[in-house]
Amino acid sequence: MTAYDFLMDFALMSILLFVAQILRAKVRIIQKFLLPCSLIAGFLGLFLGNQFLDIIPFSDEVGSYPYMLVVFLFASLFIGNKRSGSFKDTMNEVGDTFLINSSVYFLQYAIALVVGGLVLRTFFKEVPDAFSVLMPGGFIGGHGAAAAFGGAFSELINWDEALPIAQTFATIGLVFGVLGGIVFINIGTRKKWTRFIRTIKELPDGMRTGMNPPEEREIIGKETINNMSLDSLTWHFMLILMATCGGYYLTNYLQGLFPKLSIPMFSVAMLFGVLLQGILKALRIEDYVDKSAISHIGSMATDYLVSFGIATIKVSVVIKYIVPILILTLIGILFVILYLLFVSKKLFSKYWFEKGIFIFGWSTGVIAIGVTLLRIVDPNYQSRTLEDYGMAYIFISFIEIGLIAILPTLIVSGFSLITGIVLAIIGFILLSICKKKYGVFKDDGSVLRPGEIKVDL
Repeated sequence: MTAYDFLMDFALMSILLFVAQILRAKVRIIQKFLLPCSLIAGFLGLFLGNQFLDIIPFSDEVGSYPYMLVVFLFASLFIGNKRSGSFKDTMNEVGDTFLINSSVYFLQYAIALVVGGLVLRTFFKEVPDAFSVLMPGGFIGGHGAAAAFGGAFSELINWDEALPIAQTFATIGLVFGVLGGIVFINIGTRKKWTRFIRTIKELPDGMRTGMNPPEEREIIGKETINNMSLDSLTWHFMLILMATCGGYYLTNYLQGLFPKLSIPMFSVAMLFGVLLQGILKALRIEDYVDKSAISHIGSMATDYLVSFGIATIKVSVVIKYIVPILILTLIGILFVILYLLFVSKKLFSKYWFEKGIFIFGWSTGVIAIGVTLLRIVDPNYQSRTLEDYGMAYIFISFIEIGLIAILPTLIVSGFSLITGIVLAIIGFILLSICKKKYGVFKDDGSVLRPGEIKVDL
């Protein structure tokens, strides 16, 4: 593979992303289903690639890009973070949001490892134990976590099929998150669960077409570096690449030194991002890192990650494991539906459907899907769902990243079932604390905080 092969692979995918964006802007049926452009581009790449029409001349190394991009993405996570507020303050302000959102991670992984794992061990003995965790990795983690798990199992147990299977789960979750979310919003409006809308109205042009009109445009980031010295975008991109570099070389060094050591590369890159942020703080230049710019660069990597992830799904591998994939997909779908209709409905103190449909969106795909569904039922963000989640996510992110980082090692070490049981216990403890501390069950199924008056809008 030459440097130009690498460049042309990204150039070709950029063309597909451009075509996808034009389709989103012009084709009403695509607008109706709110399909992300990265999803459309990925399917175009899959059907135009060598597995079907063989029109797009991707290189032979294109399948390695999703994991490479997830290493880059994880390297960016902690760069520019400016932690504000204590855990105590967070619990006082948005305790129910923190506990209910956190328990989603524990319980979705738990049900996959315990229920899915037992089904696979009983009826599909030839399937590796690592298979079951790929479903929640793709659903609640999206294509980023899917690539992380798939790449980790490829590194740890040489299971190269893990990556396309994980990307398949992520793709199924993303599609179901959008389409299933719209179905439940229609049900919610008919049953009067929604508090701010009575029917699904026409969405803003920016959400519908993907092209923001002037009044909906926002600034991507701040220029913290003078262009006479270095372009600000170069500065932020450079920082992420530095952490990525450290993760790559340290992982290879440690694996050469300790051949039996099991440490996924993305975890090491993430730690280098934390170290780099510490260095920036020690040098007193952390204020010259704009988190918005870092986040947008990470989002750019995610768009390509999703596109390449779908485009490189090996159809033969999916067909080989189609029955286990369908079984675990059914388990994942049932979980998110039950979480919406029972957990969210019972435990959120107010605006349960708005907050629940947001969880439904991001626990099957990505945060952007959750925001899209929330925007439909709460156009002006009156429920404070995003504000509450943003405050709680300061601490939820440690749970999310921690699970992705440690689960592959635990599973390949033979602790799949016990890990699932422990995660289930933690998840139920969090929900029990939420019920006891933040809500009181009422006969009508709603939950009120002490002294709070229920007012229907």
